[in-house]
Amino acid sequence: MKAVVFPGQGAQRRGMGRELFDAYPELADEASEVLGYSLRTLCLDDPHQQLGRTEYTQPALFVVGALAHRQWRESTGDEPAFLAGHSLGEYCALHAAGAFDFATGLRLVQRRGALMAQARGGGMAAVVGVDAARLRELLDEGGFCRLTVANDNAPQQKVVSGDTATVDALVAYLEARDVRCVRLNVSGAFHSPLMRQAQQDFARFADGFALGDPATPVIANATARPYVPGRTARTLVDQIVQPVRWTESVHHLLDQGVTDFVELGGRVLVRLIDQIRSAPRPVAQHDAPAARPDTPAAALGSPLFRRRMGVRHAYAVGGMYRGIASAQMVVRLGRHRILGFLGTGGLPLPEIEQGVKEVQHGLADGQPYGVNVLADHDDPAAERALVDLLMRHGVPVIEASAFMQMTPALVLYRARGLRRGADGRTVCDHRIVAKVSRPEVAEQFMAPAPGPVLDRLRREHALTDEQAELARTVPMSHDITVEADSGGHTDGGVATVMMPAMLKLRQQAQDRYGYDEPICMGLAGGLGTPAAVAAAFMLGADYVLTGSINQCTVESGMSTEVKDMLQDVGIADTAYAPAGDMFEFGAKVQVLRKGVFFPTRANRLFSLYSHYDGLDDIPQKTRSLLERTYFGKSIEEVWDEVRAYLRSQGRDADIDRADAEPKQKMALVFRWYFFHTTRLAMDGDGSGKVNYQVQTGPALGAFNQWVEGTELASWRHRHVDRIGLMLLDGAAEHIATACRHWRDTLGVPSA
Repeated sequence: MKAVVFPGQGAQRRGMGRELFDAYPELADEASEVLGYSLRTLCLDDPHQQLGRTEYTQPALFVVGALAHRQWRESTGDEPAFLAGHSLGEYCALHAAGAFDFATGLRLVQRRGALMAQARGGGMAAVVGVDAARLRELLDEGGFCRLTVANDNAPQQKVVSGDTATVDALVAYLEARDVRCVRLNVSGAFHSPLMRQAQQDFARFADGFALGDPATPVIANATARPYVPGRTARTLVDQIVQPVRWTESVHHLLDQGVTDFVELGGRVLVRLIDQIRSAPRPVAQHDAPAARPDTPAAALGSPLFRRRMGVRHAYAVGGMYRGIASAQMVVRLGRHRILGFLGTGGLPLPEIEQGVKEVQHGLADGQPYGVNVLADHDDPAAERALVDLLMRHGVPVIEASAFMQMTPALVLYRARGLRRGADGRTVCDHRIVAKVSRPEVAEQFMAPAPGPVLDRLRREHALTDEQAELARTVPMSHDITVEADSGGHTDGGVATVMMPAMLKLRQQAQDRYGYDEPICMGLAGGLGTPAAVAAAFMLGADYVLTGSINQCTVESGMSTEVKDMLQDVGIADTAYAPAGDMFEFGAKVQVLRKGVFFPTRANRLFSLYSHYDGLDDIPQKTRSLLERTYFGKSIEEVWDEVRAYLRSQGRDADIDRADAEPKQKMALVFRWYFFHTTRLAMDGDGSGKVNYQVQTGPALGAFNQWVEGTELASWRHRHVDRIGLMLLDGAAEHIATACRHWRDTLGVPSA
């Protein structure tokens, strides 16, 4: 069985096509007329050194490939069983398969080349001598999460794509490790999310053509499978940002029985194909279950949740404070079709915006992601500014944490994403995954948006009449995560008590409001082992959400110093402390206590706050202790920092209130300690180690115990996607084993 293949950019050379232009002068002239310059002169003489420029290279290669195919077919009379092309070469393959005529293909390629040539700020580098698994390890270890493996050319040859500075840093990083890496002479980050603008522009251009289905199967770069009928244009548009899966494409052809490969228009691909054929196929990676929707793990939880969020598994990773749930983490999860939430709590808006951009650049269209929104009880305007930013960037899902009521910002996000579908039903383009630990808060999320808040937003012209009307027909959240005792903010709830009660509230809400779309109920807190995850699903959870265990991974934004500490904690190495952002309310967070004094000192501060009416009432001996061991500076210096921060945020009223109310001033000074200790931990400042505030729960200790003695004992081998899949696989096995045991115990036949 035979396959014909066409090379892409990089196969060009001066002098190419000479015999083809002589054999088909009419087509050569037609090409020159379409392009507006002499293609023959460009290819044979290249007088202006343009053949290596993308906007000229791509049309030239298309014409040479198309003419080479015509000559081959006329001289041999052969018809291949399959066609394929590498990147630009895919257009030659589609033309050869009859999906479009010569002129159409040339116009498409001319526009594609021009758009890709306009891309700036990106680059590519070829990495030789390492396989896919090792390259991914190197990228992870070096923190190059924003880079895409754009071309999987052969088992030992990959091309990485991304922004210029990061590609340059990668080249230096790999060369220092004796890995051959060559910077490519291209203007953009081809086949990466950085080409999204070019993709959108090309999509509009391609809409002007009627592209047919290939008569002979053509293997698509983006899927490594044949083109699907009716999706020729869509697949070509996707190809601009999707990686070229050449190794997989060749393997697919070999699996179909192809034994003979004919390369037309170059001499590049046959060498790659020889390398692919001679190399042993890699052993399936641990993340392979993500690509197999028929595994037991993929059957856990609610199919509705999976469809709604566009994920393969009923599993999510929560957004941890100050970017611990980093862009790198969310991107890695999204690429495996797992929902992750970018952590934003405690970060300024510019940093949040940069994180959102990194996530969107790192993921292809349709790959899932979300952003955490932590309730801001002190500054509603800041909460509104965050929501405005997320709506401006088109963030489709947010995780709402620590909310005690439905705020205008939250209602605005929900309602702004509502529209009426063709069938008259409400369509929700903005999803809220609410994290709750109290029944009264859960009831608010299960109910429609409060009428007075909707009316206020309507008066402000923040919502249309239709949006306000539709907001009364859907719950604030279709997906509610019940948070049992956990790291970070916690009410110390017990899952086996909370989950049944919340499920009953859900049923009551469904009965009362008659929603068209059901509410899904997830469970979080204490999920660090397969048995715990299995228990969550057995309690009736539609999905599970993990937190603490992801803080101690390669992708976590936490400092390496803290990760080194966390990988050794046990289930009894955490404690409760006041929550800095809700200090006056007496809210609690669960934090690391092993090796640090933070829990003791934080509780001491709350005790002082409860006992005294102001800083001046605290005994001098105690004040001196606070300044020396807690703050590392005078209380006056702390207040100066707090005041400067409040002023920078436009919160002069809070300063005035603190000057008038000594207890409020004391609360603000004590709050400074909580933010200071988080910063120490995030920075890995060894001089302040005893004051590290690390929000984590006992689930991490359970996970550490589970992986003890394996390579995952070290956080340097822990990846968020692998952890999630291991937990789900283990949970599925745990449930299956339990069912067999119950069947045997009760004497129930298995079939």
